[in-house]
Amino acid sequence: MPANTPASPLTAAARTPMVEALPQPARELLLQAREHRTVHAGTCTVWHVWGSGEPVVLLHGGSGSWTHWIRNIDALVAAGREVWVPDMPGFGDSDKPAGARDADALVAPLVSGLQQLLGERALDLVGFSFGGLVGGLMASSMPALRRLVIVGAPLLGVGVRPVRLREWRHLDAEAAIEVHRSNLAALMLHHPASVTPLAIALHQAHVPLDRLRRRSMARTDVLARTLATVTCPLVAIYGEHDVLYRDQLQLVEATLDALPTLRGRTAIPDAGHWVQFEAPEAFDQALARALA
Repeated sequence: MPANTPASPLTAAARTPMVEALPQPARELLLQAREHRTVHAGTCTVWHVWGSGEPVVLLHGGSGSWTHWIRNIDALVAAGREVWVPDMPGFGDSDKPAGARDADALVAPLVSGLQQLLGERALDLVGFSFGGLVGGLMASSMPALRRLVIVGAPLLGVGVRPVRLREWRHLDAEAAIEVHRSNLAALMLHHPASVTPLAIALHQAHVPLDRLRRRSMARTDVLARTLATVTCPLVAIYGEHDVLYRDQLQLVEATLDALPTLRGRTAIPDAGHWVQFEAPEAFDQALARALA
């Protein structure tokens, strides 16, 4: 497909293979979506779309997929939004760009894909964690961008005490589940009770499809430097107990407050890094305010 050719929706029979690994709630939600594929420089990106109305684009976090937003899509659709959620290039069912190493390599395929799919339509962009970094890098080349919302994004790089995760690839399926549970509790979710069977099953489905495992831009302040040049309104949402930024939350807030386009920041109480999954109602309310 040429880079300037609009993508076409796929039939259910042509849907991508990740669906087979998903738990039932995610599979049911995916089957309600329209699926598109765009191609840029030989890289195919898979997009999932729900609802109709003004478009909002959701970018997932590192080692993730569209399923990072599984508990938030319905609220956006009910609010009258058309929700576009890609598997970012190098994750999920999307191709890895040739030679890609980090967030900067994802900008061109995603911006090109949105141009193919939405043309000149104004849109809102919401990026979670690594997706917030990608969204910040995309913003300067998207004149139709109405606002940017970053969620748990590495504004100044991750905290000074790195989270140590356990390796699972050498384990059998049952043992790997327990490691996924441990890693989710260490990195993504604040409360042990939030590490539900659904969270583990989603994590187990999308983590093996991460093909950008050695990325390092999230450990720098490139996002803060980039956002200082972005002209669209910016809103930031974080979990109050996000372990990635626990050593620098006040500095993160001060840096955000100094950005000229900041229109608001919210710390969701009693939630960790994967804030939109752990506290979906509070997050959905904060996002609705950000998009109002």
